[in-house]
Amino acid sequence: MELAHSLLLNEEALAQITEAKRPVFIFEWLRFLDKVLVATDVKEKQKKLVEQLTGLISSSPGPPTRKLLAKNLAALYSIGDTYTVFQTLDKCNDIIRNKDDTAGYLPTKLAAVACVGAFYEKMGRMLGSAFPETVNNLLKSLKSAESQGRSEILMSLQKVLNGLGGAAASCHRDIYKNARSLLTDRSMAVRCAVAKCLLELQNEAVFMWTAELENIATLCFKALENSNYGVRVAVSKLLGTVMATALMTFSVPGMAIMRQNVKRATFDEVLELMATGFLRGGSGFLKSGGEMLKVGGSVNREVRVGVTQAYVVFVTTLGGQWLERSFATFLSHVLDLVSHPRATQTHVEAVYSRRCVSFILRATVGSLLGEKAQIAAAKEICQAIGKQMKAVEAVVNDTSGENKSGAADIAASQHVMVCALQELGSLVQSLNATASPLIQEASIGLLETVTSVLLHPTMAARLAAAWCLRCVAVALPFQLTPFLDRCAERLNNLKTSPEAVSGYSFAMAALLGGVHQCPLGIPHAKGKVCIAEDLLRTAAQNSRLSLQRTQAGWLLLGALMTLGPSVVRYHLPKMLLLWRNVFPRSLKELEAEKARGDSFTWQVTLEGRAGALCAMRSFVAHCPELLTEDVIRKLMTPIECAMTMMSHIPSVIKAHGAHLKASAAMVRLRLYDILALLPPKTYEGSFNALLRELVAEFTLTDNSANTTTSLLRSLCHYDDSVLLGSWLQETDHKSIEDQVPNSASGSGALEHDPSSIYLRIPAGEAVPGPLPLGVSVIDASVALFGVVFPHVSYKHRLQMLDHFAECVKQAKGVRQQAVQLNIFTAVLSALKGLAENKSTLGPEEVRKSALTLVMGALDNPNPILRCAAGEALGRMAQVVGEATFIARMAQYSFDKLKSARDVVSRTGHSLALGCLHRYVGGIGSGQHLKTSVSILLALAQDGTSSEVQTWSLHSLALIVDSSGPMYRGYVEPTLSLVLTLLLTVPPSHTEVHQCLGRCLGAIITTVGPELQGNGATISTIRSSCLVGCAITQDHSDSLVQAAAISCLQQLHMFAPRHVNLSSLVPSLCVHLCSSHLLLRRAAVACLRQLAQREAAEVCEYAMSLAKNAGDKESSVNITETGLEGLLFGMLDRETDRKLCSDIHDTLGHMLSSLAVEKLSHWLMLCKDVLAASSDMSTATPLSSGKDEESEKKDEMDDDTMFTTLGEEDKSKPFVAPRWATRVFAADCLCRIIHLCDNADQAHFDLAMARSAKLRNPTNDLLVLHLSDLIRMAFMAATDHSNQLRMAGLQALEDIIKKFASVPEPEFPGHVILEQYQANVGAALRPAFSQDTPSDIIAKACQVCSTWIGSGVVSDLNDLRRVHNLLVSSLDKVQAGKGSSSQLYRESATTMEKLAVLKAWAEVTTAYSESKPKRTIKNTDDDDDDYGTIDELPPDSLITLVQPELPTLSRLWLAALKDYALLTLPAEFASQLPPDGGAFYTPETIDTARLHYRNSWAPVLHAVALWLNSTGFTCSEPAEAAALSGLQKRSTSVNLNQASGATPSAKSLPEINKDRMHLILGNIQFLCSPRPEEPIEHVTACLQALHTLLDSPYARVHIAEDQLIGVELLNVLHRLLLTWNPPSVQLLVTGVVQQIVRAAQDYLQEKRNTLNEDDMEKESCPALGEGGDSGGLIPGKSLVFATMELLMFILVRHMPHLSTKMSDSPSHVATKTRLSEESARLVAATVTILSDLPSLCSPAGCMTILPTILFLIARILKDTAIKSVDNQVPPPVSAALQGIKSIVTLSMAKTEETQKQWTALIRSTLACILEYSQPGNLNSLPAPDEVSMLTAIALLLWSASSEIIGVQSLQNGCMNRFKNALNSCDPWVQAKCYQLLLSVFQHSNRALSTPYIHSLAPIVVEKLKAVERNRPASNTELLAVQEGIKVLETLVALGEEQNRVQLLALLVPTLISYLLDENSFASASTASKDLHEFALQNLMHIGPLYPHAFKTVMGAAPELKVRLETAVRASQASKAKAAARQPAPTVHSAPTIKLKTSFF
Repeated sequence: MELAHSLLLNEEALAQITEAKRPVFIFEWLRFLDKVLVATDVKEKQKKLVEQLTGLISSSPGPPTRKLLAKNLAALYSIGDTYTVFQTLDKCNDIIRNKDDTAGYLPTKLAAVACVGAFYEKMGRMLGSAFPETVNNLLKSLKSAESQGRSEILMSLQKVLNGLGGAAASCHRDIYKNARSLLTDRSMAVRCAVAKCLLELQNEAVFMWTAELENIATLCFKALENSNYGVRVAVSKLLGTVMATALMTFSVPGMAIMRQNVKRATFDEVLELMATGFLRGGSGFLKSGGEMLKVGGSVNREVRVGVTQAYVVFVTTLGGQWLERSFATFLSHVLDLVSHPRATQTHVEAVYSRRCVSFILRATVGSLLGEKAQIAAAKEICQAIGKQMKAVEAVVNDTSGENKSGAADIAASQHVMVCALQELGSLVQSLNATASPLIQEASIGLLETVTSVLLHPTMAARLAAAWCLRCVAVALPFQLTPFLDRCAERLNNLKTSPEAVSGYSFAMAALLGGVHQCPLGIPHAKGKVCIAEDLLRTAAQNSRLSLQRTQAGWLLLGALMTLGPSVVRYHLPKMLLLWRNVFPRSLKELEAEKARGDSFTWQVTLEGRAGALCAMRSFVAHCPELLTEDVIRKLMTPIECAMTMMSHIPSVIKAHGAHLKASAAMVRLRLYDILALLPPKTYEGSFNALLRELVAEFTLTDNSANTTTSLLRSLCHYDDSVLLGSWLQETDHKSIEDQVPNSASGSGALEHDPSSIYLRIPAGEAVPGPLPLGVSVIDASVALFGVVFPHVSYKHRLQMLDHFAECVKQAKGVRQQAVQLNIFTAVLSALKGLAENKSTLGPEEVRKSALTLVMGALDNPNPILRCAAGEALGRMAQVVGEATFIARMAQYSFDKLKSARDVVSRTGHSLALGCLHRYVGGIGSGQHLKTSVSILLALAQDGTSSEVQTWSLHSLALIVDSSGPMYRGYVEPTLSLVLTLLLTVPPSHTEVHQCLGRCLGAIITTVGPELQGNGATISTIRSSCLVGCAITQDHSDSLVQAAAISCLQQLHMFAPRHVNLSSLVPSLCVHLCSSHLLLRRAAVACLRQLAQREAAEVCEYAMSLAKNAGDKESSVNITETGLEGLLFGMLDRETDRKLCSDIHDTLGHMLSSLAVEKLSHWLMLCKDVLAASSDMSTATPLSSGKDEESEKKDEMDDDTMFTTLGEEDKSKPFVAPRWATRVFAADCLCRIIHLCDNADQAHFDLAMARSAKLRNPTNDLLVLHLSDLIRMAFMAATDHSNQLRMAGLQALEDIIKKFASVPEPEFPGHVILEQYQANVGAALRPAFSQDTPSDIIAKACQVCSTWIGSGVVSDLNDLRRVHNLLVSSLDKVQAGKGSSSQLYRESATTMEKLAVLKAWAEVTTAYSESKPKRTIKNTDDDDDDYGTIDELPPDSLITLVQPELPTLSRLWLAALKDYALLTLPAEFASQLPPDGGAFYTPETIDTARLHYRNSWAPVLHAVALWLNSTGFTCSEPAEAAALSGLQKRSTSVNLNQASGATPSAKSLPEINKDRMHLILGNIQFLCSPRPEEPIEHVTACLQALHTLLDSPYARVHIAEDQLIGVELLNVLHRLLLTWNPPSVQLLVTGVVQQIVRAAQDYLQEKRNTLNEDDMEKESCPALGEGGDSGGLIPGKSLVFATMELLMFILVRHMPHLSTKMSDSPSHVATKTRLSEESARLVAATVTILSDLPSLCSPAGCMTILPTILFLIARILKDTAIKSVDNQVPPPVSAALQGIKSIVTLSMAKTEETQKQWTALIRSTLACILEYSQPGNLNSLPAPDEVSMLTAIALLLWSASSEIIGVQSLQNGCMNRFKNALNSCDPWVQAKCYQLLLSVFQHSNRALSTPYIHSLAPIVVEKLKAVERNRPASNTELLAVQEGIKVLETLVALGEEQNRVQLLALLVPTLISYLLDENSFASASTASKDLHEFALQNLMHIGPLYPHAFKTVMGAAPELKVRLETAVRASQASKAKAAARQPAPTVHSAPTIKLKTSFF
């Protein structure tokens, strides 16, 4: 293939390859040429190229090749020289004139034709002179050509016309005359080509839409007869466009002159013409069509459907504005169509016509009009309905009987009503909440109008009105409850009118059915069973109303069941009773019944029973939770009775007339429906009778009509759509195309089954369309047969299968087809059931019988049956699952295919092979693979029948798909066949091409990831796949293009480098505007995949399209907003669910990868979409666009003017974004904020952002767009649409959360959001208005609390604005239950009230946290964020909450109590209060739970704060009374129900106790928070606990009952096991500390009281844990629980503390620095650990101390690491503090424990000594000697008695001190001196003496050495000073007689520090300071010990001299600076202090 990539065709290479591969090589060269021609200079090669290309014309190229060839030749001439173009043109014309008609010459002729077309299209007027001859030539050969030639010539003519424009006027008539006769050609492809050619012609040929207008219309109607979908689309486009052009007023100057003498058609005439097609079809008609109407004969359906499409094209061409202006006329015309007797000859025809009219309205009003215009259209429709209704009322009230045609008028009016009401409903539903003006404006009277139709005499109109009401209620949920009330009231008032009973019950049923679409629901009490019961009860009273009342009663009950278990649960017993009473109790009664009654009572009875069964079905479908064994048993009684009754019905019908047949069928339908939902086991006793009924039903035994089931297509495999044509279901025209095949599927209408008014609509349908009763019953029987069959015995299966064969044999002709279709559907249904139940088909004879049945149908002429037979064969193979059976089936088909020559059996059996492989998979059918593939490859080459090719290729695709990797060996031959066929099969055989596309896709999937490889074979496979994709991509059929796209998508998945995005993306963008849904879907799906990986490239390539938009071909409307903008625009037009979700995903992927880089672009996009919200008040902004276009028109030259006639208006009209798109844009906004949050901090820091912008102007940061963000959130939050308001509030909340702390650089101390407080207030205010739905209020409260709590606003008055909104909502909460007029279900009120309470709780916590800190420092330092609030007076914020607190606290406690009750496990359900809690009702418990779960945590925190601030003192009996008042009963349900006294009598302690229980009960949440719980809940809960334990009352409560504390600790331990974040762990340690402190306080109190009592007595009981024995009991011991928990935290942060961990092989001993958070945690833990001994008795202490001391020592060792700045880490100081508090414990030292205690202290010291061994010093990181020394000193100092005299310890300690003294770090020396000082001064001389003896000499040595080595830094100076202090202390400690010797050491040392005058001047500061220090000390010592001092000075005269000199110098300087007056004893304080002083 690479050889083909050269500018000139590589002829040597071509000659070398095989004949078969040449076409591919040539095609590949042409593809390459097509890409490079544009960019190369072809001057010198042109001649050779032209020769090569023209040579190819006569080498009989295939269709794709000739297309490319023509394109390349034309391109070559338009780039290079044109002087030989006429020669080439003549050459082509000669070929066309050639008389050779053989098949071999045809491709050459077609290639010549294609070239002529391409030349003219590309060069147009340059070839003007030669065009008449060319056209004549083409037209001449058109007459004699066969169909392929005809299409090709017509396509060329279209191109000639396109290229020449107005210049071809002379030939227009000739072309028109020749072409129009071909519009009715037998070949569909030719019809399409003619339509396209004429469409091109009408751009210029004025006569077509003036004089010839009627003929064109007639022609088009004729062309539509017997047409296929493609023809209908093409012809309707022609017809619609011509009709629209006839009406257009042209503003083009040149045209006006030509038109002056032309008679224009008027609007009415055009509509009249269209209507003739709709009503009469194409069978030629005269002007006076009167007699035609009298004659029968139905309209041809294809014509009607085609004309319907033409109407849509007509309106779309004229545009949205035109439709807006002339909507009234258009509407009345369209509605007249459906009231015409011709349109409604039979009921089915009427339904079809209605569907067509609905389609016209939906496709125009629904997509062309913006929201404002749609509201106007809805008004018009309302008026039309009102007008019709008035006419109907006139007829109904006209008793005189003058209006003879009245009945006909009413019958016609029903269809008008149905269309109008359905469109009105659809409009309102699509407008959603934006439609509120329609309801609120009284002048429109929408509701009155619609409700008036509920009294229409015909059922269809009443049902349509009910449906319309349901749509309105779903769109505007606040109307739901009022509607229901109004209907109930009217139903009550008009009980005596049959229409009213029927109409209003329809409406109520429809509304109840709509409830599930309204998240907020309806009040529980509105599920009124009483109305329905009442109707059923009174049915018998008045025979005129019996039927309606019975139907209405059961309909309402069925609708009530849709409300779900929570409502139905209460009415179930009553319902079961009603159901039982409808049916006779026993067989005897059944028999007796037959004898009684007349035909009317039987009709009522049957209708009643059908209704009852229908209600049952609704119950089973909607309340599966209530279906217990018992309930099913009770249901079975009436059901079994109904089954028995079935057999009696035929005799009743015989007796009372055939009109009962419909009612009887209804009963059967309902029975089948409910049985299909129940488990078959429950009715297996009745299988025989039931199966008899079912089989009779679908084999049409008692049914003379040939009714067929509609289920066959859905039971066949989705992939077979290409054979069944069911892909039409996937087009935009689905709803009307359904009626073309003669089947029932398109004839759905509400009146066929009223119960569908309340059922859920199947996805993708706008209005429910149940099929006619006859079809529905057969469908239901087939479905039930599938459910029952797997449970039937083999014997019966055999009988049925034989019976089926018999039935098929008996029937003849059309009936046989019908019976066969039904039987096959049933068999398929049964096989599907077997597969789902994993059961087998049965023994040999059953299989044989089934096989005979199926094989017989494989040669059936009806393709659907063949398809079904293939499917059945595959499913049989699946359920039998035996290799021999499969082999037999495969062999049978092989033999057939080898011998058969007829199309039918070849197609059937080839499909059978495909289905076998599909259901058995590659492994099961592997051995047949080779044979299957070879046979199918042979069949696929059968060029004589495209049908055989289609079926065999389809099967091949199935085999490739199912074989997977096993197919790898056959890939090459299959691929080469696929390519060959793609290059040769005529494009008009679209099905073949579709199957080729499927095969290609399957092959790509099979080769899979291998495609990335570079081997020779793989490269060949890959390039073949790419060629195949290129051919299919260029095909004219949209399905083939869709297949090509999915192939490329697969390729891109496996080998992304080889898919050329630069050409793929633009083509996808063009397809986005395609008129074919399937193609748009494929394009979006592909873009979605591309955007996941390469969003940036995709957007870039799409933008390249916008730049080249000048080309004529690219009609795509990508503007500067790029692909994203186009996709946003599509969201407004598309209704297909899958498509929209793919667009959402695509935009989502693009957003994720691009939004942060292209921030302003994406924000702009969102803003433009959201801006439509504010435009709703103004007109749709169309004007601006049109002006630019008119300017463009002025610039164009004349000839382009003509070609662009209707074009400008055709481009899709600009519709303001609809609400759903705006909601999506608001969601995108939130996502952008989130993405920026993850990207870079600068997005949320104005100062950083500004500097980044200065550095690089392209930097785009979110914070710079803050005003836009706020503006967008504001627009969304104040919109009409509720969903948009929710999204807007969410965005606002996100913005506040993210930007609250961003400072404003220009005004320090302020934040950037302050300037937007007005916007925030304004956005929130509307949400608190009276009529806002609960969910929005709840969201708004959330935003309020976020805003207030964010601390942005610091001015009280500004805050008050938002704060007052919360105050107003609080009043609503206080109103209590049942006070407000309810619109929504009770849980909505619950949600709203709890949201308010939660918001208040959050505000309260925020306010209290902003208070200045209390003296107790909390462990959570998170509160430091509130730095901004400092400007406020400290308590001002809380004053806002203060007035509300009494109310709030009461409500909060009530809410917590509700929550406590709601979280009880199910087994305590009986204990729940029968009438609900303070904020929930028992009916809505399940939904309420969720709301409580969302809000309890903040409320709990707030309650804790409140109780803490009031200190549990406000007794407020009133509060308890209020609580019980809220609960409406005398005693409050307390969790400890012992105190049953009335609340007012409760003492404060009792109330408090309850409160504590309530709060601690809520903390049970911490036991097992679900992982999806937000972490805020956990933290709020822990903070609440912490706050609570601040208050003395709570501490006593917890300490009194030790088990509570233990439980709490265990809960916290569990919490730590599952929740990792350090913030949670810190909070937990805080709470643990509180618990331990509480216990300490309590114990201290007890000890104090005991000590007072026991002063006299000697013995004192051991208080504290551990008692006398010292044992701690796990589970009861607070200390044990605490230690467990703390140990867990320690090991989590320092794993090596646990021997288990450090011994495990995975553990690596690393000593790393703890993070800041871990350090804080460990420190907190150590502090708590050291508090624990105080909770124990002396014996208990002995139990726990070893562990505690071990841990503390280890932690000290691990965390005491030297740091640069000598900071002491928190764990170290905590450990030292801990050692001190433990060692100084007084109570541990009793006589009993003395020995143990001593041992403990010694071991601890030994440990520490060992850890601080200098041998360890070489270990990295260096340990901190100071901390270790401090610990040693602490132990020496505090526990002296235990340590004295232990030689080894003493030596160790001395060593450590020596090492420290000799340390090279002055800081260590200084600290060492300080610690020595403390040891030397110890009161116990026995301790200090050895140390003095050992260490003092070293000290003296060190100090002496200073003279030579004076201090250079402050630290060194400090060390010397501390040393001198030690010496001074020693002097002071010494006895009088030794003092002289001691001074003799000290004084000389000091004097040696003095400097003489000369050196003083030059000395360093530290040196000078030392001099001063020495002098001071000497002056101080002299007077202290005068005698000894003199002695020393006398002994050394030189010292005296130095001293005196120094003193003189000092006095001299003092005299100079008399200010310096030092006190003699001032020591210069050490520069660095230890953080904590331990002494």
